[in-house]
Amino acid sequence: MSFTDKYTKAFKNLLPAPFTIAVVLTIVTFIIAFFTTRPATENVGSYAIQLLKYWEAGIWNSGLLVFAMQMMLMLVLGHVLALTIPVNSIINLAVKKCNSTAKAAALVTLLTVLVSLFNWGLGLIFGAIFARKVAEHATRLKIKLNYPLVGAAGYSGLMVWHGGLSGSSLAKVAEPGHLKVMMTGIISETEIALLPEKISYWDTVGSNMNLFVIALLVIVLPAAMYWMGKRVKSTLIDVSDNEAKNEITKIEGAEKLDHSMLFSLIFGGIVLFYVGYKIVVDYDFNFLNFFTPNNINLLLLALAIVLHQSFFNFLKAIDKAIGGASGILIQFPFYFGIMGLMKSSGLVTDISGFFVEISNETTYPIFTFLSAGLVNIFVPSGGGQWAVQGPIIVQAASDLGISLPKSIMALAYGDQLTNMLQPFWALPLLGITGLKAKEILPYTLFLMLIGTVIYLSGLLIF
Repeated sequence: MSFTDKYTKAFKNLLPAPFTIAVVLTIVTFIIAFFTTRPATENVGSYAIQLLKYWEAGIWNSGLLVFAMQMMLMLVLGHVLALTIPVNSIINLAVKKCNSTAKAAALVTLLTVLVSLFNWGLGLIFGAIFARKVAEHATRLKIKLNYPLVGAAGYSGLMVWHGGLSGSSLAKVAEPGHLKVMMTGIISETEIALLPEKISYWDTVGSNMNLFVIALLVIVLPAAMYWMGKRVKSTLIDVSDNEAKNEITKIEGAEKLDHSMLFSLIFGGIVLFYVGYKIVVDYDFNFLNFFTPNNINLLLLALAIVLHQSFFNFLKAIDKAIGGASGILIQFPFYFGIMGLMKSSGLVTDISGFFVEISNETTYPIFTFLSAGLVNIFVPSGGGQWAVQGPIIVQAASDLGISLPKSIMALAYGDQLTNMLQPFWALPLLGITGLKAKEILPYTLFLMLIGTVIYLSGLLIF
């Protein structure tokens, strides 16, 4: 048995379902917080109850629940957009080139990474559907394929997204006044006055360091997956075509409005016009500043309605896509609870503060990168992670005199890197492809090792 086969078998034997992992992480976080953060004067029973209250507060945090809804919409609307005829035409064209595992893994990785740099939700669904269609293509033509490797390629976008246009922390620091509001009550008024009003996307996404990293990702990741595809075992697979057949039904009365191409094009066109108006007037032609969760969902909604050409087709796609968000609906509150435990108990401060204490100007971005990756395993949310770890990073960077944009990018890199180890965001992909988390994780870990080298190189060179 090859090393890869042994490695895959080990993962299959050790990893439970993602929901079970969320429950286990909750219990582990509770235990760690209890034994490492309990004040000596605090009664054992009362502190346990206090931790449960932190957990409950995290679960029902209204701001985070809004964020969860935004992420669900981003996934569902991204999935719906990926089901449109134009997007499917692009995928189908690319699928024809996938006549081997190596070629399929490389091409799926390349296109998924590029789409994810625009938007992580669309990139995730795009990669999932692409991987599924590759499997259906291989089934029809009896091409031997390593489907889990191709599925992992479809998940690769989650390792690059936070350095792109939809990066949560990057979007927040680009909002005027966000840094000053966030640090109020943490540092002095004098120090707050020295903070920048905002950190532009040009200083984060468009920085020389990030452009260098993106270039490496676009070149190295597909090449590495091609190399892996040449070495893994491929077999004949049987994945049925999951495209629903169009049924001809008689359209009567008000149903004609549901099926009206003109009505959907007019409504979707008005929303698209408004999106353009916002970019031109509200954002003064600064396209990068437009990207917030609400604006992204508005754009996805308009595009999906226009490209589906009727409300009937749009709603049918919604029915098909909504299942992919079910895991987020039930598991996100658990991770919010974990975040509440870590934040309120001081566990995040302890973890990140440890790296800060042993840092200097050279090592601090590296330790920020490592700590962000560690925290992301417990709190797989870029926005949530910024809320709890951001103040620590801003304060430490200011104290050490280190570039704040670089420090934020270090967090972004660490946060996205361990998505390859944490299967939470793979839930929609697993639902679409029919694969299991334990099947793709050996290969996503391979991507993670390559990503570690790329991100550390960028942080050390610049």
